[in-house]
Amino acid sequence: QVQLVESGGGLVQAGGSLRLSCTISGRTVSSNAMGWFRQAPGKEREFVGQISRSGDTTVSDSVKSRFTISRDNAKNTVYLQMNMLKPEDTAVYYCARSYYNSNRTAPENYGYWGRGTQVTVSS
Repeated sequence: QVQLVESGGGLVQAGGSLRLSCTISGRTVSSNAMGWFRQAPGKEREFVGQISRSGDTTVSDSVKSRFTISRDNAKNTVYLQMNMLKPEDTAVYYCARSYYNSNRTAPENYGYWGRGTQVTVSS
């Protein structure tokens, strides 16, 4: 059984930082691409970034230069480091395991999802 568990969310002031973690069980974290998405109230789920099987990363334009993705294979965990947070980053953040090796931004390309962790950025 595949499970993804996110952690690290919370309340932070604008300009602050948070690091989200996502630990996967039942699969190896590096066997497929892993992605991060977020969903704010009343909005569609939005792609944030992904790390490919080979370790290459991509992030969306809205978070470029502020967010980075990394992976610890020994811990079977993927991370989302978020710096210079803005109030518009407030959302529930989800990690997901892709059906593919790399470069998929649409949620339908991801088959397993965590339950999400809330990130709230105050102004």
